[in-house]
Amino acid sequence: MTFTAPGISDNDAATLIRTLQERLSALNDLHLTLKHIHWNVVGPNFIGVHEMIDPQVALVRGYADVVAERIATLGGSPKGTARAIESERSWDDYSIGRDTVQAHLAAVDLVYDGFVASHREAIAATGSIDPVTEDILIGQTAELEKFQWFVRAHLESAAGGLPHGETHTEVSAAAAAR
Repeated sequence: MTFTAPGISDNDAATLIRTLQERLSALNDLHLTLKHIHWNVVGPNFIGVHEMIDPQVALVRGYADVVAERIATLGGSPKGTARAIESERSWDDYSIGRDTVQAHLAAVDLVYDGFVASHREAIAATGSIDPVTEDILIGQTAELEKFQWFVRAHLESAAGGLPHGETHTEVSAAAAAR
């Protein structure tokens, strides 16, 4: 590194860059997953869900850009390639193809569970080092949680339950929601 943001040590910048690079890869994977769902969702409520997902794709793509620019600001070189996603990945690839609205929404609900939890871990890891990076991640998490609420509202029963509530994989969540 030849520079970093003023007031941040090289060691702290390196920690922030590692954390943000993992988040960048996760954001890139998430926007591709959401677009995959957009293309593969079928059945009743198709158009509402199809159209609900596109703004989220754009939002997540924008978040990836913000994170990449923060990495550059800290003196790092953001990696936005497919290889970066694969090498950073600690999660399974989304595996649902053409399927019903309910199946995809249940599966993506689990995707959001994992994504939001890992974004919160990044908030905890960056908060004591850099409030600017922490603030970026907090704002993103709030919007991602809101979108997950939109997803869950399509799935929730009148009693407040989710059909996939006890599942732990996208495939089992999709099966439970069909």
